[in-house]
Amino acid sequence: MSRNPNRGPDGNEAAGPRPNPDGTPPLPLRFGYGTNGLADLRLDDALALLADLGYDGVGLTLDHMHLDPLAPDLAARTRRVAHRLDALGLGVTVETGARYVLDPRRKHGPSLLDPDPDDRARRADLLVRAVRVAADLGAHAVHCFSGVLPAGTDEDTAWKRLAETLTPVLDAAATAGVPLAVEPEPGHLLATLADFHHLRRALGDPEPLGLTLDIGHCQCLEPLPPADCVRDAAPWLRHVQIEDMRRGVHEHLPFGDGEIDFPPVLAALAATGYRGLTVVELPRHSHAGPHFAARSLPFLRRAARSAAPTAPARPLAASPDPAPPHGDPSATPEGSSTP
Repeated sequence: MSRNPNRGPDGNEAAGPRPNPDGTPPLPLRFGYGTNGLADLRLDDALALLADLGYDGVGLTLDHMHLDPLAPDLAARTRRVAHRLDALGLGVTVETGARYVLDPRRKHGPSLLDPDPDDRARRADLLVRAVRVAADLGAHAVHCFSGVLPAGTDEDTAWKRLAETLTPVLDAAATAGVPLAVEPEPGHLLATLADFHHLRRALGDPEPLGLTLDIGHCQCLEPLPPADCVRDAAPWLRHVQIEDMRRGVHEHLPFGDGEIDFPPVLAALAATGYRGLTVVELPRHSHAGPHFAARSLPFLRRAARSAAPTAPARPLAASPDPAPPHGDPSATPEGSSTP
């Protein structure tokens, strides 16, 4: 298989971001868009759209419509996607937040915390599959999250289940050379950066265990501002998701619709030396996915340039619409405890 052009010679270090269309020097950050926000598009069409818009990569959620991890011939289908990514010059990270990929009746179920050990094993198997897919795609990380605390389960028991169930996944990640990036998710057992460190210590700080930092989640519930969260998370940072959000409300918003001041966040992220993908996360906006994908990249590039030392920081508004929206954005919160 050909190597992804956004990977370095060792397969682990990302190459530089794409040149900007206006001829200005490329930014140190590499921006992607999540396929969970393009769920109404065929995967090949979604990848072509992102390449045409100038994205550096894609956050690929394994789901029934996009590289189904449970359908037959996964290895062959993965090879085809890898070749397509190479041809388009897109980097990739593998995300595992599909709502109903394992159970058509339970959102994100079963989880790593499920009382039934067989159900926990099903989730662990999905993550091991994701690690193998990521290795075959040349992805820089595999994302996952803990799940919500099951009814009738105390927190000590849940943390033990989480650590035990993740152990074979971490073993697979170590063998594949692909980090597992756990995301603190509002409403889940592992909801904050402090919770991530609790898990890390419980597991003995294994090398393959890293962090997915969602910038909106920092705004939603972390005690520190998002830029400070980035700096504190830097040693463990393996994947980044980004969107706008308001304090105390877990609702993924298009840029400019929330409260986040993005230039300081992106400046902090660039200063960490992080060179993985920073992926736009708008899972409830697939009804207008191409529209929001087209809006998001110019916004992020302007925010990153305004954060550079040679340019004064200034408030940013969302970019003018390049095309009419395909419907009003949903106001339904994205939190995993919602229906």
